[in-house]
Amino acid sequence: MRRRHALSLLATSISLSLPAWAAPTESQRFHQWLDAQWELTLKRQPILATSLGDPRYNDRLVDTTTAAYRAQARRETRQQLKGLAGFHKDRLAPKDRVSYSILKLDLEQDLAGERFPDWMQPISQIGGLPSFLAQMGTGESIQPFRTTKDYDDWLKRLALAVPTFDGTIANMRDGLKAGVTQPRAVMEKVLPQLQALAVTDPEKSLFWGPIKSFPDAVPAADRERVTAAMRKLLSTKVLPAYARLLAFVRDEYTPKARASTAWSDLPDGKAWYAYRVQQSTTLDLTPDRIHEIGLKEVARILGEMEGVRKQVGFQGDLHAFFKYLQDDPKFYFTKPEDLLAGYRELQKKINGLTPKLFDIQPKADYQVKEVEAFRAESAAGASYEEAAADGSRPGVFYVNTFNLKAQPIYGMETLSLHEASPGHHFQISIAQEDQSLPKFRRFGSHYTAYVEGWALYSESIGKELGMFTDPYQWYGRLSDEQLRAMRLVVDTGLHAKGWTREQAIKYMLDNSSMVESDVVSEVERYIVWPGQALGYKIGQLEITRLRREAEAALGDSFDVKGFHRVVLTAGQVPLPVLRELVMAWVAQRKAG
Repeated sequence: MRRRHALSLLATSISLSLPAWAAPTESQRFHQWLDAQWELTLKRQPILATSLGDPRYNDRLVDTTTAAYRAQARRETRQQLKGLAGFHKDRLAPKDRVSYSILKLDLEQDLAGERFPDWMQPISQIGGLPSFLAQMGTGESIQPFRTTKDYDDWLKRLALAVPTFDGTIANMRDGLKAGVTQPRAVMEKVLPQLQALAVTDPEKSLFWGPIKSFPDAVPAADRERVTAAMRKLLSTKVLPAYARLLAFVRDEYTPKARASTAWSDLPDGKAWYAYRVQQSTTLDLTPDRIHEIGLKEVARILGEMEGVRKQVGFQGDLHAFFKYLQDDPKFYFTKPEDLLAGYRELQKKINGLTPKLFDIQPKADYQVKEVEAFRAESAAGASYEEAAADGSRPGVFYVNTFNLKAQPIYGMETLSLHEASPGHHFQISIAQEDQSLPKFRRFGSHYTAYVEGWALYSESIGKELGMFTDPYQWYGRLSDEQLRAMRLVVDTGLHAKGWTREQAIKYMLDNSSMVESDVVSEVERYIVWPGQALGYKIGQLEITRLRREAEAALGDSFDVKGFHRVVLTAGQVPLPVLRELVMAWVAQRKAG
Protein backbone atom coordinates (compact mmCIF):
# COMPACT_ATOMS: atom_id res chain seq x y z
CA MET A 1 0.00 0.00 0.00
CA ARG A 2 1.11 3.30 -0.88
CA ARG A 3 1.70 5.30 2.34
CA ARG A 4 2.99 8.78 1.36
CA HIS A 5 3.76 10.55 -1.87
CA ALA A 6 7.14 12.42 -1.51
CA LEU A 7 8.81 14.32 -4.38
CA SER A 8 11.12 17.35 -4.54
CA LEU A 9 10.28 20.75 -5.93
CA LEU A 10 13.99 21.44 -6.25
CA ALA A 11 14.00 19.81 -9.70
CA THR A 12 14.69 22.13 -12.60
CA SER A 13 11.59 23.78 -14.04
CA ILE A 14 10.79 23.63 -17.73
CA SER A 15 12.52 26.52 -19.44
CA LEU A 16 10.13 29.13 -20.73
CA SER A 17 12.70 31.62 -21.96
CA LEU A 18 11.65 33.27 -25.21
CA PRO A 19 12.92 36.00 -27.49
CA ALA A 20 11.50 39.35 -26.43
CA TRP A 21 9.36 39.59 -29.57
CA ALA A 22 7.87 36.08 -29.42
CA ALA A 23 4.45 35.50 -27.85
CA PRO A 24 4.25 32.38 -25.68
CA THR A 25 2.51 29.36 -27.12
CA GLU A 26 -0.64 27.98 -25.51
CA SER A 27 1.39 25.15 -23.98
CA GLN A 28 3.96 27.55 -22.57
CA ARG A 29 1.21 29.68 -21.02
CA PHE A 30 -0.35 26.51 -19.65
CA HIS A 31 2.88 25.39 -17.97
CA GLN A 32 3.39 28.83 -16.45
CA TRP A 33 -0.13 28.70 -15.03
CA LEU A 34 0.32 25.14 -13.75
CA ASP A 35 3.54 26.10 -11.97
CA ALA A 36 1.79 29.05 -10.31
CA GLN A 37 -1.10 26.82 -9.21
CA TRP A 38 1.35 24.30 -7.76
CA GLU A 39 3.04 27.00 -5.72
CA LEU A 40 -0.35 27.93 -4.26
CA THR A 41 -0.95 24.28 -3.45
CA LEU A 42 2.31 24.05 -1.52
CA LYS A 43 1.54 27.17 0.49
CA ARG A 44 -1.86 25.72 1.39
CA GLN A 45 -0.34 22.31 2.14
CA PRO A 46 3.07 22.94 3.74
CA ILE A 47 3.37 19.36 5.00
CA LEU A 48 3.10 18.22 1.39
CA ALA A 49 5.99 20.54 0.55
CA THR A 50 8.05 18.99 3.37
CA SER A 51 7.27 15.51 2.11
CA LEU A 52 8.53 16.54 -1.32
CA GLY A 53 11.86 17.69 0.06
CA ASP A 54 11.02 21.39 -0.32
CA PRO A 55 12.14 23.07 2.95
CA ARG A 56 10.58 26.49 2.40
CA TYR A 57 7.51 25.81 4.54
CA ASN A 58 8.93 23.43 7.15
CA ASP A 59 7.90 25.82 9.93
CA ARG A 60 4.29 26.13 8.78
CA LEU A 61 1.10 24.18 9.37
CA VAL A 62 -2.36 25.08 8.07
CA ASP A 63 -5.31 24.33 10.34
CA THR A 64 -7.53 22.26 8.05
CA THR A 65 -10.17 21.74 10.74
CA THR A 66 -11.86 25.14 10.33
CA ALA A 67 -14.91 26.14 8.33
CA ALA A 68 -12.84 29.02 6.95
CA TYR A 69 -10.30 26.57 5.51
CA ARG A 70 -13.04 24.55 3.83
CA ALA A 71 -14.62 27.68 2.36
CA GLN A 72 -11.27 28.86 1.04
CA ALA A 73 -10.61 25.44 -0.52
CA ARG A 74 -13.96 25.63 -2.34
CA ARG A 75 -13.17 29.10 -3.67
CA GLU A 76 -9.76 28.02 -4.89
CA THR A 77 -11.17 24.97 -6.67
CA ARG A 78 -13.65 27.14 -8.54
CA GLN A 79 -10.94 29.68 -9.35
CA GLN A 80 -8.74 26.93 -10.75
CA LEU A 81 -11.54 25.60 -12.95
CA LYS A 82 -12.18 29.11 -14.23
CA GLY A 83 -8.47 29.56 -14.95
CA LEU A 84 -8.30 26.18 -16.71
CA ALA A 85 -11.24 27.13 -18.92
CA GLY A 86 -9.17 30.07 -20.17
CA PHE A 87 -6.95 27.73 -22.19
CA HIS A 88 -7.83 26.30 -25.60
CA LYS A 89 -7.33 22.56 -25.17
CA ASP A 90 -7.07 21.93 -28.90
CA ARG A 91 -4.12 24.37 -29.14
CA LEU A 92 -2.09 22.52 -26.49
CA ALA A 93 0.61 19.97 -27.26
CA PRO A 94 -0.65 16.34 -27.04
CA LYS A 95 1.01 15.70 -23.67
CA ASP A 96 -0.46 18.92 -22.31
CA ARG A 97 -3.95 17.97 -23.48
CA VAL A 98 -3.63 14.92 -21.25
CA SER A 99 -2.66 17.15 -18.32
CA TYR A 100 -5.60 19.46 -19.08
CA SER A 101 -8.06 16.54 -19.04
CA ILE A 102 -6.64 15.11 -15.83
CA LEU A 103 -6.68 18.41 -13.96
CA LYS A 104 -10.22 19.16 -15.11
CA LEU A 105 -11.35 15.75 -13.87
CA ASP A 106 -9.56 16.27 -10.53
CA LEU A 107 -11.16 19.65 -9.93
CA GLU A 108 -14.64 18.52 -10.96
CA GLN A 109 -14.36 15.52 -8.64
CA ASP A 110 -13.31 17.83 -5.81
CA LEU A 111 -16.43 19.92 -6.40
CA ALA A 112 -18.63 16.84 -6.57
CA GLY A 113 -17.21 15.64 -3.26
CA GLU A 114 -18.01 18.84 -1.39
CA ARG A 115 -21.47 17.53 -0.52
CA PHE A 116 -19.89 14.79 1.63
CA PRO A 117 -18.61 15.83 5.09
CA ASP A 118 -15.31 13.95 5.34
CA TRP A 119 -14.15 16.59 7.81
CA MET A 120 -16.51 15.14 10.42
CA GLN A 121 -14.40 11.95 10.54
CA PRO A 122 -10.84 13.27 10.89
CA ILE A 123 -9.28 10.31 12.68
CA SER A 124 -9.49 6.54 12.60
CA GLN A 125 -7.31 3.58 13.50
CA ILE A 126 -5.42 3.94 10.19
CA GLY A 127 -4.45 7.56 10.67
CA GLY A 128 -5.12 11.24 11.10
CA LEU A 129 -3.06 14.32 11.90
CA PRO A 130 -2.44 13.39 15.59
CA SER A 131 -0.70 10.14 14.66
CA PHE A 132 1.03 11.59 11.58
CA LEU A 133 2.30 14.49 13.68
CA ALA A 134 3.89 12.00 16.05
CA GLN A 135 5.53 10.20 13.13
CA MET A 136 7.03 13.47 11.91
CA GLY A 137 8.20 14.30 15.42
CA THR A 138 10.18 11.08 15.86
CA GLY A 139 12.97 12.37 13.65
CA GLU A 140 12.62 9.25 11.49
CA SER A 141 10.10 10.58 8.99
CA ILE A 142 9.69 13.44 6.52
CA GLN A 143 10.48 16.33 8.91
CA PRO A 144 14.25 16.96 8.77
CA PHE A 145 16.33 17.32 11.94
CA ARG A 146 19.79 18.01 10.54
CA THR A 147 20.46 21.64 11.54
CA THR A 148 19.51 24.15 14.22
CA LYS A 149 17.08 25.73 11.76
CA ASP A 150 15.40 22.34 11.27
CA TYR A 151 14.79 22.10 15.02
CA ASP A 152 13.48 25.67 15.17
CA ASP A 153 11.21 25.01 12.19
CA TRP A 154 9.75 21.99 13.96
CA LEU A 155 9.15 23.90 17.19
CA LYS A 156 7.13 26.47 15.23
CA ARG A 157 5.19 23.84 13.28
CA LEU A 158 4.44 21.78 16.37
CA ALA A 159 3.12 24.84 18.22
CA LEU A 160 0.83 25.60 15.26
CA ALA A 161 -0.55 22.08 15.43
CA VAL A 162 -1.99 22.48 18.92
CA PRO A 163 -5.22 24.28 17.83
CA THR A 164 -5.95 21.48 15.35
CA PHE A 165 -6.60 19.12 18.26
CA ASP A 166 -9.45 21.27 19.50
CA GLY A 167 -10.65 21.69 15.92
CA THR A 168 -10.64 17.93 15.51
CA ILE A 169 -12.74 17.55 18.65
CA ALA A 170 -15.18 20.21 17.45
CA ASN A 171 -15.58 18.54 14.06
CA MET A 172 -16.16 15.13 15.63
CA ARG A 173 -18.80 16.68 17.91
CA ASP A 174 -20.50 18.04 14.79
CA GLY A 175 -20.34 14.53 13.37
CA LEU A 176 -22.06 13.13 16.46
CA LYS A 177 -24.89 15.62 16.01
CA ALA A 178 -25.22 14.89 12.28
CA GLY A 179 -24.99 11.12 12.63
CA VAL A 180 -21.68 11.05 10.70
CA THR A 181 -19.30 9.08 12.90
CA GLN A 182 -16.81 6.30 12.62
CA PRO A 183 -18.07 2.89 13.77
CA ARG A 184 -17.60 2.20 17.46
CA ALA A 185 -15.67 -1.02 16.75
CA VAL A 186 -12.85 0.79 14.98
CA MET A 187 -12.75 3.76 17.34
CA GLU A 188 -11.93 1.31 20.10
CA LYS A 189 -8.73 0.63 18.15
CA VAL A 190 -7.88 4.34 18.18
CA LEU A 191 -7.81 4.49 21.99
CA PRO A 192 -4.56 2.56 22.54
CA GLN A 193 -2.87 4.67 19.87
CA LEU A 194 -3.86 7.89 21.61
CA GLN A 195 -2.94 6.45 25.01
CA ALA A 196 0.57 5.76 23.71
CA LEU A 197 0.87 9.38 22.57
CA ALA A 198 -0.82 11.15 25.49
CA VAL A 199 2.01 10.66 28.01
CA THR A 200 2.73 13.27 30.67
CA ASP A 201 6.53 13.14 30.76
CA PRO A 202 8.06 14.89 27.70
CA GLU A 203 11.09 12.62 27.81
CA LYS A 204 8.86 9.56 27.41
CA SER A 205 7.14 11.07 24.39
CA LEU A 206 7.92 10.09 20.81
CA PHE A 207 8.56 13.79 20.22
CA TRP A 208 11.65 13.53 22.39
CA GLY A 209 13.46 11.37 19.83
CA PRO A 210 15.25 14.22 18.01
CA ILE A 211 16.31 15.69 21.38
CA LYS A 212 18.01 12.42 22.32
CA SER A 213 19.98 12.34 19.09
CA PHE A 214 21.14 15.82 18.10
CA PRO A 215 23.37 15.76 15.00
CA ASP A 216 26.87 17.18 15.22
CA ALA A 217 25.79 20.19 13.15
CA VAL A 218 23.74 21.55 16.08
CA PRO A 219 26.04 23.47 18.50
CA ALA A 220 25.89 22.83 22.25
CA ALA A 221 24.32 26.21 23.04
CA ASP A 222 21.55 25.59 20.52
CA ARG A 223 20.97 22.11 21.91
CA GLU A 224 20.39 23.53 25.37
CA ARG A 225 17.98 26.18 24.11
CA VAL A 226 16.05 23.77 21.84
CA THR A 227 15.79 21.17 24.61
CA ALA A 228 14.30 23.69 27.03
CA ALA A 229 11.89 24.99 24.39
CA MET A 230 10.77 21.48 23.41
CA ARG A 231 10.26 20.47 27.04
CA LYS A 232 8.09 23.54 27.66
CA LEU A 233 6.08 23.13 24.45
CA LEU A 234 5.40 19.45 25.08
CA SER A 235 4.55 19.77 28.77
CA THR A 236 2.34 22.87 28.53
CA LYS A 237 0.65 22.53 25.13
CA VAL A 238 1.23 19.46 22.97
CA LEU A 239 0.85 16.63 25.46
CA PRO A 240 -2.18 18.27 27.16
CA ALA A 241 -3.75 18.55 23.69
CA TYR A 242 -3.27 14.80 23.17
CA ALA A 243 -4.77 14.22 26.63
CA ARG A 244 -7.85 16.30 25.71
CA LEU A 245 -8.32 14.36 22.48
CA LEU A 246 -7.91 11.03 24.28
CA ALA A 247 -10.47 11.97 26.93
CA PHE A 248 -12.95 13.10 24.28
CA VAL A 249 -12.58 9.98 22.15
CA ARG A 250 -12.75 7.69 25.18
CA ASP A 251 -15.52 9.33 27.19
CA GLU A 252 -17.72 11.12 24.68
CA TYR A 253 -17.19 10.00 21.11
CA THR A 254 -16.68 6.24 21.18
CA PRO A 255 -19.71 5.48 23.41
CA LYS A 256 -21.94 7.45 21.01
CA ALA A 257 -20.34 6.28 17.76
CA ARG A 258 -22.52 4.26 15.39
CA ALA A 259 -22.87 0.53 15.80
CA SER A 260 -23.19 -0.13 12.05
CA THR A 261 -20.29 -0.40 9.61
CA ALA A 262 -21.94 0.36 6.24
CA TRP A 263 -21.09 3.70 4.64
CA SER A 264 -24.53 3.55 3.06
CA ASP A 265 -26.01 3.90 6.58
CA LEU A 266 -24.64 7.44 6.84
CA PRO A 267 -26.68 10.43 5.68
CA ASP A 268 -26.45 10.49 1.86
CA GLY A 269 -24.37 7.35 2.33
CA LYS A 270 -25.25 5.51 -0.89
CA ALA A 271 -24.22 8.45 -3.05
CA TRP A 272 -21.15 8.98 -0.87
CA TYR A 273 -20.02 5.38 -1.34
CA ALA A 274 -20.68 5.49 -5.10
CA TYR A 275 -18.52 8.62 -5.27
CA ARG A 276 -15.70 6.87 -3.42
CA VAL A 277 -15.95 3.82 -5.68
CA GLN A 278 -15.61 5.96 -8.80
CA GLN A 279 -12.73 7.92 -7.26
CA SER A 280 -10.83 4.73 -6.49
CA THR A 281 -11.42 2.82 -9.72
CA THR A 282 -11.70 5.77 -12.19
CA LEU A 283 -14.10 3.54 -14.12
CA ASP A 284 -17.89 3.50 -14.35
CA LEU A 285 -18.41 0.32 -12.36
CA THR A 286 -21.29 -0.20 -9.96
CA PRO A 287 -20.75 -1.84 -6.55
CA ASP A 288 -22.80 -4.81 -7.79
CA ARG A 289 -20.58 -5.30 -10.83
CA ILE A 290 -17.41 -5.05 -8.73
CA HIS A 291 -18.85 -7.58 -6.29
CA GLU A 292 -19.42 -10.03 -9.18
CA ILE A 293 -15.88 -9.54 -10.51
CA GLY A 294 -14.53 -10.21 -7.03
CA LEU A 295 -16.50 -13.44 -6.57
CA LYS A 296 -15.20 -14.79 -9.89
CA GLU A 297 -11.61 -13.86 -9.10
CA VAL A 298 -11.79 -15.44 -5.65
CA ALA A 299 -13.03 -18.70 -7.16
CA ARG A 300 -10.33 -18.69 -9.86
CA ILE A 301 -7.52 -18.06 -7.38
CA LEU A 302 -8.79 -20.79 -5.04
CA GLY A 303 -8.41 -23.17 -7.99
CA GLU A 304 -4.80 -22.11 -8.49
CA MET A 305 -4.13 -22.53 -4.77
CA GLU A 306 -5.47 -26.06 -5.07
CA GLY A 307 -2.89 -26.62 -7.81
CA VAL A 308 -0.08 -25.59 -5.44
CA ARG A 309 -1.43 -27.89 -2.74
CA LYS A 310 -1.20 -30.81 -5.15
CA GLN A 311 2.22 -29.76 -6.44
CA VAL A 312 3.81 -29.81 -2.97
CA GLY A 313 2.13 -33.13 -2.16
CA PHE A 314 0.02 -31.98 0.78
CA GLN A 315 -2.50 -34.74 1.55
CA GLY A 316 -5.33 -32.79 3.20
CA ASP A 317 -7.89 -30.53 1.53
CA LEU A 318 -7.35 -26.85 0.77
CA HIS A 319 -8.56 -25.63 4.17
CA ALA A 320 -6.23 -28.08 5.87
CA PHE A 321 -3.47 -26.69 3.65
CA PHE A 322 -4.36 -23.19 4.83
CA LYS A 323 -4.09 -24.37 8.43
CA TYR A 324 -0.74 -26.01 7.72
CA LEU A 325 0.58 -22.77 6.24
CA GLN A 326 -0.65 -20.83 9.27
CA ASP A 327 0.73 -23.20 11.89
CA ASP A 328 3.99 -24.70 10.67
CA PRO A 329 6.83 -22.66 12.22
CA LYS A 330 9.06 -23.15 9.18
CA PHE A 331 6.99 -20.53 7.35
CA TYR A 332 7.66 -17.76 9.90
CA PHE A 333 10.58 -15.88 11.35
CA THR A 334 10.81 -15.59 15.12
CA LYS A 335 12.88 -12.41 15.18
CA PRO A 336 11.98 -9.08 13.53
CA GLU A 337 15.58 -8.50 12.51
CA ASP A 338 15.57 -11.75 10.50
CA LEU A 339 12.47 -10.66 8.58
CA LEU A 340 14.03 -7.28 7.81
CA ALA A 341 17.29 -8.92 6.75
CA GLY A 342 15.34 -11.21 4.42
CA TYR A 343 13.76 -8.24 2.68
CA ARG A 344 17.14 -6.56 2.29
CA GLU A 345 18.46 -9.68 0.57
CA LEU A 346 15.44 -9.69 -1.73
CA GLN A 347 16.17 -6.06 -2.57
CA LYS A 348 19.57 -7.07 -3.95
CA LYS A 349 18.15 -10.05 -5.86
CA ILE A 350 15.28 -8.15 -7.52
CA ASN A 351 17.52 -5.21 -8.41
CA GLY A 352 19.60 -7.64 -10.46
CA LEU A 353 16.58 -9.03 -12.30
CA THR A 354 14.59 -5.94 -13.29
CA PRO A 355 16.68 -5.14 -16.44
CA LYS A 356 15.14 -8.26 -17.99
CA LEU A 357 11.76 -6.51 -18.33
CA PHE A 358 12.56 -2.82 -17.86
CA ASP A 359 14.73 -0.35 -19.75
CA ILE A 360 13.86 2.42 -17.31
CA GLN A 361 14.65 2.55 -13.58
CA PRO A 362 14.49 5.27 -10.94
CA LYS A 363 17.61 7.13 -9.88
CA ALA A 364 16.45 6.97 -6.25
CA ASP A 365 17.14 3.98 -4.05
CA TYR A 366 15.02 2.67 -1.17
CA GLN A 367 15.70 1.21 2.27
CA VAL A 368 13.87 -1.34 4.39
CA LYS A 369 12.62 -0.12 7.78
CA GLU A 370 10.49 -1.42 10.63
CA VAL A 371 7.08 0.20 11.27
CA GLU A 372 7.24 2.36 14.41
CA ALA A 373 5.97 0.61 17.54
CA PHE A 374 3.24 3.13 18.43
CA ARG A 375 1.28 2.46 15.22
CA ALA A 376 2.33 -1.10 14.46
CA GLU A 377 -0.69 -2.83 16.03
CA SER A 378 -3.20 -1.33 13.59
CA ALA A 379 -0.93 -0.44 10.66
CA ALA A 380 -0.88 -2.35 7.38
CA GLY A 381 1.56 -5.21 6.96
CA ALA A 382 3.74 -3.08 4.73
CA SER A 383 3.80 0.31 3.04
CA TYR A 384 6.00 2.51 0.91
CA GLU A 385 7.12 6.08 1.59
CA GLU A 386 8.54 7.86 -1.43
CA ALA A 387 12.02 9.23 -1.81
CA ALA A 388 12.60 12.95 -2.06
CA ALA A 389 13.34 13.75 -5.70
CA ASP A 390 16.31 15.95 -4.72
CA GLY A 391 18.06 12.84 -3.42
CA SER A 392 18.04 14.01 0.20
CA ARG A 393 16.02 11.03 1.39
CA PRO A 394 15.64 7.52 -0.12
CA GLY A 395 12.34 5.73 -0.42
CA VAL A 396 11.30 3.56 2.51
CA PHE A 397 9.78 0.09 2.36
CA TYR A 398 8.13 -0.20 5.79
CA VAL A 399 7.63 -3.72 7.16
CA ASN A 400 5.31 -4.31 10.11
CA THR A 401 6.93 -6.70 12.60
CA PHE A 402 4.21 -6.41 15.27
CA ASN A 403 2.88 -9.89 14.49
CA LEU A 404 5.37 -12.11 12.70
CA LYS A 405 2.63 -14.68 12.10
CA ALA A 406 1.08 -12.10 9.77
CA GLN A 407 4.37 -11.93 7.80
CA PRO A 408 4.86 -15.41 6.33
CA ILE A 409 8.14 -16.17 4.62
CA TYR A 410 6.24 -17.42 1.58
CA GLY A 411 4.76 -13.96 1.08
CA MET A 412 8.03 -12.05 1.02
CA GLU A 413 8.80 -12.12 -2.70
CA THR A 414 5.40 -10.83 -3.74
CA LEU A 415 5.31 -8.15 -1.01
CA SER A 416 8.71 -6.84 -2.03
CA LEU A 417 7.69 -6.73 -5.71
CA HIS A 418 4.55 -4.77 -4.75
CA GLU A 419 5.87 -2.22 -2.27
CA ALA A 420 9.39 -1.70 -3.59
CA SER A 421 10.82 -2.64 -7.00
CA PRO A 422 9.35 -2.76 -9.58
CA GLY A 423 6.13 -1.74 -7.81
CA HIS A 424 5.58 1.46 -5.88
CA HIS A 425 9.24 2.44 -5.79
CA PHE A 426 9.55 2.29 -9.59
CA GLN A 427 6.25 3.96 -10.45
CA ILE A 428 6.40 6.78 -7.92
CA SER A 429 10.12 7.54 -8.26
CA ILE A 430 10.12 7.48 -12.07
CA ALA A 431 7.16 9.86 -12.14
CA GLN A 432 8.70 12.29 -9.67
CA GLU A 433 12.01 12.29 -11.56
CA ASP A 434 10.35 13.11 -14.91
CA GLN A 435 10.80 16.87 -15.25
CA SER A 436 8.79 16.96 -18.48
CA LEU A 437 5.59 16.32 -16.53
CA PRO A 438 3.82 19.17 -14.73
CA LYS A 439 4.33 19.06 -10.99
CA PHE A 440 0.77 18.06 -10.13
CA ARG A 441 1.26 14.85 -12.15
CA ARG A 442 4.73 14.17 -10.79
CA PHE A 443 3.77 14.74 -7.18
CA GLY A 444 0.08 13.86 -7.12
CA SER A 445 -1.54 10.91 -5.41
CA HIS A 446 -5.06 10.86 -6.78
CA TYR A 447 -5.39 7.58 -8.65
CA THR A 448 -5.43 4.45 -6.52
CA ALA A 449 -6.31 2.26 -9.51
CA TYR A 450 -3.18 3.37 -11.36
CA VAL A 451 -0.72 3.39 -8.46
CA GLU A 452 -1.95 0.25 -6.69
CA GLY A 453 -2.93 -1.41 -9.96
CA TRP A 454 0.67 -1.08 -11.12
CA ALA A 455 1.98 -2.50 -7.84
CA LEU A 456 -0.29 -5.53 -8.09
CA TYR A 457 0.61 -5.95 -11.77
CA SER A 458 4.27 -5.92 -10.64
CA GLU A 459 3.53 -8.96 -8.50
CA SER A 460 1.99 -10.73 -11.50
CA ILE A 461 5.17 -10.48 -13.60
CA GLY A 462 7.33 -12.06 -10.90
CA LYS A 463 7.72 -15.33 -12.81
CA GLU A 464 8.81 -13.45 -15.93
CA LEU A 465 11.47 -11.74 -13.83
CA GLY A 466 12.74 -15.06 -12.53
CA MET A 467 11.05 -15.03 -9.12
CA PHE A 468 8.58 -17.55 -7.63
CA THR A 469 10.72 -20.60 -8.42
CA ASP A 470 9.66 -22.06 -5.05
CA PRO A 471 6.00 -23.23 -5.18
CA TYR A 472 5.42 -21.82 -1.71
CA GLN A 473 6.56 -18.37 -2.87
CA TRP A 474 4.14 -18.75 -5.80
CA TYR A 475 1.46 -19.58 -3.28
CA GLY A 476 2.42 -16.34 -1.54
CA ARG A 477 1.74 -14.49 -4.79
CA LEU A 478 -1.67 -16.19 -5.05
CA SER A 479 -2.38 -15.40 -1.41
CA ASP A 480 -1.73 -11.70 -1.95
CA GLU A 481 -3.77 -11.70 -5.15
CA GLN A 482 -6.57 -13.41 -3.26
CA LEU A 483 -6.48 -10.64 -0.67
CA ARG A 484 -7.05 -8.05 -3.41
CA ALA A 485 -9.82 -10.14 -4.98
CA MET A 486 -11.54 -10.58 -1.62
CA ARG A 487 -11.41 -6.82 -1.16
CA LEU A 488 -13.75 -6.43 -4.14
CA VAL A 489 -16.26 -8.71 -2.45
CA VAL A 490 -15.86 -7.48 1.13
CA ASP A 491 -15.69 -3.71 0.52
CA THR A 492 -18.84 -3.76 -1.60
CA GLY A 493 -20.41 -6.29 0.75
CA LEU A 494 -19.86 -4.06 3.78
CA HIS A 495 -20.94 -0.79 2.22
CA ALA A 496 -23.54 -1.73 -0.40
CA LYS A 497 -24.92 -5.14 0.51
CA GLY A 498 -25.46 -4.98 4.24
CA TRP A 499 -22.65 -7.25 5.36
CA THR A 500 -21.61 -7.11 9.00
CA ARG A 501 -18.04 -6.80 10.23
CA GLU A 502 -18.21 -10.40 11.43
CA GLN A 503 -19.55 -11.64 8.10
CA ALA A 504 -16.72 -9.93 6.26
CA ILE A 505 -14.12 -11.41 8.61
CA LYS A 506 -15.55 -14.91 8.18
CA TYR A 507 -15.57 -14.61 4.39
CA MET A 508 -11.88 -13.72 4.31
CA LEU A 509 -10.93 -16.47 6.77
CA ASP A 510 -12.87 -19.04 4.73
CA ASN A 511 -11.18 -18.11 1.46
CA SER A 512 -7.57 -17.59 2.43
CA SER A 513 -4.76 -18.65 4.76
CA MET A 514 -4.56 -15.19 6.34
CA VAL A 515 -4.29 -15.13 10.13
CA GLU A 516 -7.26 -13.68 11.98
CA SER A 517 -5.44 -10.61 13.30
CA ASP A 518 -4.49 -9.65 9.76
CA VAL A 519 -8.03 -10.22 8.49
CA VAL A 520 -9.52 -8.07 11.26
CA SER A 521 -7.08 -5.26 10.46
CA GLU A 522 -7.97 -5.46 6.77
CA VAL A 523 -11.73 -5.47 7.32
CA GLU A 524 -11.54 -2.54 9.71
CA ARG A 525 -9.48 -0.66 7.16
CA TYR A 526 -12.22 -1.11 4.54
CA ILE A 527 -14.79 0.03 7.07
CA VAL A 528 -13.17 3.44 7.61
CA TRP A 529 -11.68 3.85 4.12
CA PRO A 530 -14.50 2.67 1.85
CA GLY A 531 -13.78 2.15 -1.82
CA GLN A 532 -10.01 2.67 -1.59
CA ALA A 533 -9.22 -1.05 -1.57
CA LEU A 534 -11.14 -1.58 -4.82
CA GLY A 535 -8.51 0.21 -6.90
CA TYR A 536 -5.86 -2.50 -6.50
CA LYS A 537 -7.49 -5.38 -8.33
CA ILE A 538 -9.50 -3.23 -10.73
CA GLY A 539 -6.30 -1.41 -11.72
CA GLN A 540 -4.29 -4.61 -12.15
CA LEU A 541 -7.01 -6.20 -14.26
CA GLU A 542 -7.08 -3.16 -16.55
CA ILE A 543 -3.27 -2.95 -16.92
CA THR A 544 -3.14 -6.68 -17.65
CA ARG A 545 -5.97 -6.28 -20.16
CA LEU A 546 -4.10 -3.43 -21.86
CA ARG A 547 -0.97 -5.57 -22.17
CA ARG A 548 -2.91 -8.47 -23.69
CA GLU A 549 -4.58 -6.14 -26.19
CA ALA A 550 -1.21 -4.65 -27.12
CA GLU A 551 0.32 -8.13 -27.51
CA ALA A 552 -2.56 -9.22 -29.73
CA ALA A 553 -2.34 -6.09 -31.87
CA LEU A 554 1.45 -6.09 -32.27
CA GLY A 555 2.28 -9.80 -32.32
CA ASP A 556 6.01 -10.37 -32.66
CA SER A 557 6.71 -6.63 -32.58
CA PHE A 558 5.34 -6.31 -29.05
CA ASP A 559 8.08 -5.02 -26.74
CA VAL A 560 7.41 -5.63 -23.04
CA LYS A 561 10.05 -3.09 -22.02
CA GLY A 562 8.38 -0.51 -24.23
CA PHE A 563 4.96 -1.32 -22.74
CA HIS A 564 6.31 -0.92 -19.23
CA ARG A 565 7.95 2.37 -20.21
CA VAL A 566 4.63 3.73 -21.48
CA VAL A 567 2.81 2.79 -18.28
CA LEU A 568 5.56 4.00 -15.93
CA THR A 569 6.11 7.34 -17.65
CA ALA A 570 2.43 8.25 -17.75
CA GLY A 571 2.57 10.04 -14.42
CA GLN A 572 -0.47 9.39 -12.28
CA VAL A 573 -3.46 9.03 -14.58
CA PRO A 574 -7.02 7.66 -14.54
CA LEU A 575 -7.34 4.28 -16.21
CA PRO A 576 -9.22 5.61 -19.26
CA VAL A 577 -6.33 8.00 -19.92
CA LEU A 578 -3.81 5.18 -19.51
CA ARG A 579 -5.76 3.21 -22.12
CA GLU A 580 -5.50 6.13 -24.53
CA LEU A 581 -1.73 6.36 -24.00
CA VAL A 582 -1.17 2.63 -24.50
CA MET A 583 -3.35 2.51 -27.61
CA ALA A 584 -1.46 5.50 -29.04
CA TRP A 585 1.81 3.62 -28.44
CA VAL A 586 0.37 0.54 -30.18
CA ALA A 587 -0.71 2.62 -33.17
CA GLN A 588 2.74 4.21 -33.36
CA ARG A 589 4.44 0.80 -33.27
CA LYS A 590 2.15 -0.54 -35.99
CA ALA A 591 2.86 2.47 -38.15
CA GLY A 592 6.54 1.67 -37.87
